[in-house]
Amino acid sequence: MPPASPAPSRSLADDIRGRSDAELTALLAARPDLARPAPSDLTALASRSSTRASTLRAVDGLDLAHIQALEAAAVAGDSVTPAELSRLLGGIDAASATRLLDDLWRLALVWRAPEGTVVTRTAKDVLGEALAGLGPSGDDLPGGDALDETTIRAAVAQAPPRARAVLDRLTWGPAVGIVAAEDAPGRRGPSDDGPRWLLTQGLVRAVAADQIALPREVAMTLREGRVHREVQLEPPTVTGPERKVDAVDAAAGAAASEVLALLDELLDAWSQTPPRVLRTGGLAVRDLKAAATRLDTAPEHTAYLVELALIADLVADDGEVDPHWVPTAEYDAWQTEPGGERWARLAQAWLSTTRAPHRVGSRTDASSVVNALGGDVQWPPIRSLRRGVLDLLAATDVGVAPLASDLAAAVRWRRPRRVPRTLESVVEAVLAEAAWLGVTGHGALSVAGRALLASGGDIAGVAESIHPHLPTPVEAVLLQADLTAIAPGPVTGSLAAFLRMVADVESRGGATVHRFSEDSIRRCLDTGWTGEDILAGLRDASSTPVPQPLEYLVRDAARRHGTVRVRGVSAVIRSEDEAGLDVMLAHRQLSALQLRKIAPTVLTSPVRPDVVLEVLREEGFSPVAESAAGTVTVPTRPARRVVRRSSVDPALVQAMDDAQITSLVAGLRASETESRARAAAAPGGRTGPPIPANDPTTSVAVLREAIADGRAVWLGYSDGVGRTQRLLFYPERLDGGRVTGTSEGVTRTLSVHRITGVVAD
Repeated sequence: MPPASPAPSRSLADDIRGRSDAELTALLAARPDLARPAPSDLTALASRSSTRASTLRAVDGLDLAHIQALEAAAVAGDSVTPAELSRLLGGIDAASATRLLDDLWRLALVWRAPEGTVVTRTAKDVLGEALAGLGPSGDDLPGGDALDETTIRAAVAQAPPRARAVLDRLTWGPAVGIVAAEDAPGRRGPSDDGPRWLLTQGLVRAVAADQIALPREVAMTLREGRVHREVQLEPPTVTGPERKVDAVDAAAGAAASEVLALLDELLDAWSQTPPRVLRTGGLAVRDLKAAATRLDTAPEHTAYLVELALIADLVADDGEVDPHWVPTAEYDAWQTEPGGERWARLAQAWLSTTRAPHRVGSRTDASSVVNALGGDVQWPPIRSLRRGVLDLLAATDVGVAPLASDLAAAVRWRRPRRVPRTLESVVEAVLAEAAWLGVTGHGALSVAGRALLASGGDIAGVAESIHPHLPTPVEAVLLQADLTAIAPGPVTGSLAAFLRMVADVESRGGATVHRFSEDSIRRCLDTGWTGEDILAGLRDASSTPVPQPLEYLVRDAARRHGTVRVRGVSAVIRSEDEAGLDVMLAHRQLSALQLRKIAPTVLTSPVRPDVVLEVLREEGFSPVAESAAGTVTVPTRPARRVVRRSSVDPALVQAMDDAQITSLVAGLRASETESRARAAAAPGGRTGPPIPANDPTTSVAVLREAIADGRAVWLGYSDGVGRTQRLLFYPERLDGGRVTGTSEGVTRTLSVHRITGVVAD
């Protein structure tokens, strides 16, 4: 059984092999990429943990405090102790320095050696040469050896003002500065007295004709031994005004109800007249503007709604030769669910998506405009950023509405290497989307938002949390004498469908106002309704009698509707209103129809009947289609649907649970024991550690580290007949898929793809 606290090791592999089961479990939980696919044994686990891709992922996940600690440990040299780290971080207490090193050790970014804690070589490579704004050491720069601290301090004390100003600019980074070069032929160096004096003293080095660099040891002396100007061990405080909890949940419920109504109206319209898919994918700008006009929402809000429909699988490309954005069959099922379940599905899809609706309308690196529903809206960083913002909201007290600037600063501290340059605008976009969806209310996280973050994908629990705060749907509207209908709450089902057909939305809010007009009544008549049908529907929909002005409007529109009839010849226009036909003939906007009068009540046109109908309606006439038998025909426009396809946002990684990790650790222990026993019993007196079965990426990482350290490795090599040899190999050069080195005194070049595994000696 391994010890509870590993003894100092001489390599990362020894360090990992010496960890307890609990410590290995913590490592795999913190770095799940190490467990997929499952490594063959602990040696393979150690090799995989030192690959650049895995190390980069681990370093990118560190908060600012641990990034600063890792950088300070890397600056320290070969190893660092807690006391040394405390000094490099500006004198933080020893307990904090020890805690930071322990956390980095749990992540296998450092390992414990007899002389102290050692930063892995791959972690140093990931941090880069200019870590913490420091340049290379004087030994690695042209112009001489590194200076000792005493010499540096003496020279700095004598620096003239212009030279001192240059040092002040370079001290905290960047370590390279651009200066004006001398114009004299054949001479290289700065023309300014300050940089020239620094060069003569060795305090800076010339790295180009117009560039100087500050050596690391000079910068550390000027920094008084501190790696960072300001050490931030704790995250910034997130504050904001306090809201009443009931008001927060009420506002969130109202927003949730509104987003359900807006999506229902948008997709109902797209069921009849779906917009086209652009050749490059996405939704045309004019179609997005048309949707914004219909919904009476801002362009960015409309873009969010259409994107929400896509990520919730409510709309998709129908895949036809002439493709359109069509609601899916999933939309019909979604409509039949209670409001809480409908909202929960939208919220879960939004939380897990990698699409960023706020990018719509911006420009890509290629200067092309990002279209809604297009591929450029996909932006993987938004998922973690969105979750980070919401987690910060959840960490505040109930009812607190944090400021966007505070949230941005806290997100930057949590993941300093993963934040975009436009972090502030991204945070504001996430907050706006959360408010539109009802995850927040008045800027504070609602009870439904907290349930969403804690749900783990449970739709029922999220639906139950939002249900009490959704406004109760109304079963009747209030008809007004000013030709409006007021809905004092959300309208759903057949009542919503009837109102969409017979009226237009004038304003939204706590009470939605629907406006009746001649155009809206005619739109309903065009679908086959009669004036009496509309009046009967209004009586059923209203809790008050139908006002006389509205009744007059319906009867007048119904009386004039259908006086003009169109049948195919190409097209025949027939009407008992001779004066009306004369108006058509004189109408300049109808000249494209090439109307000809063949009788007092009959006009003809060479244009198709459906086009004639559309043009006449656009110009304010009220025609209807007529069959050859003289009866009125009502065109049927079935709602279009597309079969639901796979989700546009599958989860990239699924977390491993405790049982899976425990089982994996037990298997690694057994494999390690078996490998050691097999190596001990191997013929030919070969000794050394067991060789894991590594993938080429892991093998290359181990070989690179061995070349850098000048160490030997044990490797398995498959020869031309399929036999695997066990070699003690001293690698010297790695390029072109081949590694060159010596084995048993003979120089050999091995193909990387034939190497079955590598382990450091």
